[in-house]
Amino acid sequence: MYRRFHHALWTVLAAVVTVAVPATAHAAPVKLTHAEAVEMFRAHDIAIWSSDGCSDRHNPRCTSFAQINLDTVRGAVTLTEYSGCALTVTGGTETGHGPSGLHTHWDGWKLDMSLTTCLATYIDRNFAYIGGDRWKSPAGNVYYREPDHWDVLYYNCGGCDDTESAVRGTGG
Repeated sequence: MYRRFHHALWTVLAAVVTVAVPATAHAAPVKLTHAEAVEMFRAHDIAIWSSDGCSDRHNPRCTSFAQINLDTVRGAVTLTEYSGCALTVTGGTETGHGPSGLHTHWDGWKLDMSLTTCLATYIDRNFAYIGGDRWKSPAGNVYYREPDHWDVLYYNCGGCDDTESAVRGTGG
């Protein structure tokens, strides 16, 4: 009898927990290989630059995209499509970037991009300035202007779902 009661109790509790606790709104990000990311960048004329011309994720002088989030790559694609600016990616998931945290280069959330007048003009005209050399896109992605590059945090694909359609084509 105890077993039946115990089993019934757990069945009821499992049903209550299933109903009371909604599934998480955000699924784990889809990860790409270095080759998959490079293929996507090249298909959209996004240049890639590496200090030593390499892609070893464990070498800070290389530019790697191993384990990058699909939405991070899609975000760069969306940025070049909406801005009309040529992009050069100079940093991805390789070691050697800033402090650890929740959304890092290593974990696939960020890209570094070359500073260009076109990109700076587009960001300044179309994104909200949030202080400290940072701007936020309508999709919620954060663009941080460092002295020699843009450090971009992609929470999502940056408008591939038309969340930034109002700012399409207003670059420099």
